[in-house]
Amino acid sequence: MNCHANKSIECTVQQCAHHCQGENYCSLNRILVGTHEASPSMDQCTDCKSFRQK
Repeated sequence: MNCHANKSIECTVQQCAHHCQGENYCSLNRILVGTHEASPSMDQCTDCKSFRQK
């Protein structure tokens, strides 16, 4: 896999198509972070909307 790790976006989700295997970085230039809560109060309330399953 020819992955260009974006050292500004750390990621440990190895099931994502954008994850650079062997490194804990994302290959995207930017990501979209969103929420599934009306009033998020904890990090568990946020989601990486750029996630794509392998």
